Amino acid sequence: MTTTAAPSLRSARPDDLAAVARLLTASNLPLDGVAEALSDFVVAEAGDALVGVAGLEVCGDHALLRSVAVDPAWRAHGIGRALVTRVISDAEARGIRGLYLLTTTAERYFPSFGFRPIGREAVPDDVRATAEFRGACPASATVMCRACADGQPYR
Repeated sequence: MTTTAAPSLRSARPDDLAAVARLLTASNLPLDGVAEALSDFVVAEAGDALVGVAGLEVCGDHALLRSVAVDPAWRAHGIGRALVTRVISDAEARGIRGLYLLTTTAERYFPSFGFRPIGREAVPDDVRATAEFRGACPASATVMCRACADGQPYR
């Protein structure tokens, strides 16, 4: 595989599900809820291969940033940053008030996007009802939040 041409970003399509699942499985990320939220995912495509993914799971006025994964051969090329930036932009365009995430490995990565750690009790009920919060991610995962549309303080 060559990594010389920059991948393009696009909205995920239903026929991307198998490739998205492979990327997430290779990164030890849960698949729970992915099929249902796939229409709000963004993928990075190089040629005919998907090399990255990031998802937005909308929960009313809030959303969950989830399923950020990049093929190992394409890491350190800015693809993860481009994907996360695109998902944040999509959330802002939709008027999302707060964007939340769970991570077990990237708590030092996400502050550069404006996320900060918060307690689980501060997460709105609609986000806590997602499969990620109900058990797909371990209880030990760091919870982070970023204010989006209204710029109000984190709850």
